[in-house]
Amino acid sequence: MTTPVRPRYGRVLIAVAGTAAVLAAAACSSSSSSPAASSPSGSSSSGATNVSSVTLNIGDQKGTGAQALLEAAGLINKLPFKASWSDFTSGPPMLQAMGSGSVDIGGVGDAPPVFAASGNEPIAIAGARVTPGAAAAIVVPKNSPITSISQLKGKKIAVAQGSSADYHLLTVLNKAGLTIKQVTLDYLQPADALAAFNSGHVDAWDIWSPYIEQTTLLENARILVNGDGYGSPDSFEVASKAALDNPAKAAAIKDYLTILNQAYVWSATHIATWAKLWGDATGLPSNVMTQAAKDDINKPITITSGVISAEQQLVTAFYKAGLIPNSVNIKQYTVTTYNGTVPGGSS
Repeated sequence: MTTPVRPRYGRVLIAVAGTAAVLAAAACSSSSSSPAASSPSGSSSSGATNVSSVTLNIGDQKGTGAQALLEAAGLINKLPFKASWSDFTSGPPMLQAMGSGSVDIGGVGDAPPVFAASGNEPIAIAGARVTPGAAAAIVVPKNSPITSISQLKGKKIAVAQGSSADYHLLTVLNKAGLTIKQVTLDYLQPADALAAFNSGHVDAWDIWSPYIEQTTLLENARILVNGDGYGSPDSFEVASKAALDNPAKAAAIKDYLTILNQAYVWSATHIATWAKLWGDATGLPSNVMTQAAKDDINKPITITSGVISAEQQLVTAFYKAGLIPNSVNIKQYTVTTYNGTVPGGSS
């Protein structure tokens, strides 16, 4: 049985050392990398603003692995600004740090922006991606008697509060005619949830890749239901409004999104290479990471009215369930300025 090490995606990870895993980091550990190399000119891709003296504070999760992805794609040294990376266990604590001004931009799932907006945090969705349904799932232990969603009634379910898994679970329960009041929610960050799941302290766990692959391939857990037809496929790059209002940082964000989107496009056709480098960052075995890389392919998309409308549905669902204090207009927490950073997109 493995124990948690280093948390993700919205998506957190686990490092395995020998036959056991060890705790590698606290829930919100900050790790600043050495500055990424500047381009020869030091100017942004737009050519309009020199960003060589800009330090962009980037929130990361080992599960989403933006830093590892840029390194794997050979693009991290293409960043024309200095990058300071901080690791988070999931999206909600990252956006809390963003609200306090210590993070400029970072990748999260669909739900964290809703919780942040409802709390009036000064953030804005600046980029979007879609992921396959296989990247989200409710898992149960291998010997669990639970074989259907209806059997979750009265059970204890681990989930990261305010994460994409929180919304996935809400939609799974609702479609089965259940409410959150008919189950016991154990709000745990992924590393703690993994320990609770493996020790039998919870009956089920709603989580994302690569935890899905880790539990199914190493612990023989069963997938009760994945993301097909449930939750939302959207993930986002979220920026602080302070960074967006700063011309130099706004230019750096444009460069970051341009290069990051290139890396995501690259990863879709270089599964083996990406899985190897992602595995180096997480410490998980190659079979786990290869499957995770296949299950969690991210495709950059432009932020359209349809994307905003779909995100507004999360606001409605969470507010109706009593999980957020205010119903907000998510469009007011969204910018389309960076649609041109998506291959084939336009701003």
